[in-house]
Amino acid sequence: MNEIIIFDILALKKLFTLSGLSFLLAIAITPFWTYILYKYRLGKHIRKTAITGEKASYFLKHHQKKEATPTMGGVIILLTVGLITLIFNYNYHTTLLPLFTLIAAGLIGLVDDLLNIYGIGPHGGGLRFRHKLFLYAIISAVAAYWFTYKLEWITKPIHIPGWGDLILGSWVLPLFFLTALFFTFAVDVTDGLDGLAGGLLSEAFLVLAAIAYVNGQFGIAVFAGSLVGALLAFLWFNIYPARFFMGGVGAMALGAELAVLSFLTNSLTVLPLFGFLFVLEAFSVLLQLFSKKFFKKKIFLSAPLHHHLEAIGWPETKITMRAWILGGVLAIIALSIALIGRG
Repeated sequence: MNEIIIFDILALKKLFTLSGLSFLLAIAITPFWTYILYKYRLGKHIRKTAITGEKASYFLKHHQKKEATPTMGGVIILLTVGLITLIFNYNYHTTLLPLFTLIAAGLIGLVDDLLNIYGIGPHGGGLRFRHKLFLYAIISAVAAYWFTYKLEWITKPIHIPGWGDLILGSWVLPLFFLTALFFTFAVDVTDGLDGLAGGLLSEAFLVLAAIAYVNGQFGIAVFAGSLVGALLAFLWFNIYPARFFMGGVGAMALGAELAVLSFLTNSLTVLPLFGFLFVLEAFSVLLQLFSKKFFKKKIFLSAPLHHHLEAIGWPETKITMRAWILGGVLAIIALSIALIGRG
């Protein structure tokens, strides 16, 4: 493993400067993009059916009022980070893979969002799940191959804090593939309340920026920091009541990015910790589907979990704030664990 970099003033200045620049650029882009969203009425169609097929009564009760709220706010994040990276932080060995993943996954999300806006597709519009799964599987497979063979991680060890290093060899490829695919959809299902996914993602990428800096991976640290800056600017307009939603263009891309940066910074073992709420939300959906299919009963009033909490009476803002608090605590714990054995 790389030794801990205690302090590098130039790298730290670049990290803070470009993270701040990312925030300012995103803030500057937002009025123009908001004008486009509202002028052309690029609003989201609220789904009428639940994941299990029946009418989404609890969901509609709380979210019908959000019908036609503009979506695709994630474009601001992707455009900002893309520009910052290409102008100030591009490197074939460090930032090309995460940039590719961000843009490729974002483009599929953009298509999905546009289909939803124009009411094309099932459940109010959008790509069919099997089509999305196939397309994101291709991106995950390309990224997994790139990471394993182009960046030669087939010969590098995975760090396990408090235990040591483990070389997985070619097994790193399917592990990368499955992790990237899972988090792509996990973040997307979490993006269901104003500010929820944006806040949790900011905390997660802050952890990855810190780990990358400690590893001496300054390019990756700046990339993650740029994501944090852009996310905070997005969050300024996305907190309740949201001016616009992130959309699949942002959620799917940033979910894939979580996995990619976790592998690149060798922090995969703590990803389930600082990404715990994404995992929890995804498994709440899987459990709901499993129970409905095999036992003809629902575990939750509505899935994912944040909609169940709404259904039992929690205000949207309370769910979001408590999720941020829990996510922040888990992020601190994950960072502390990740640093074990790196010095």
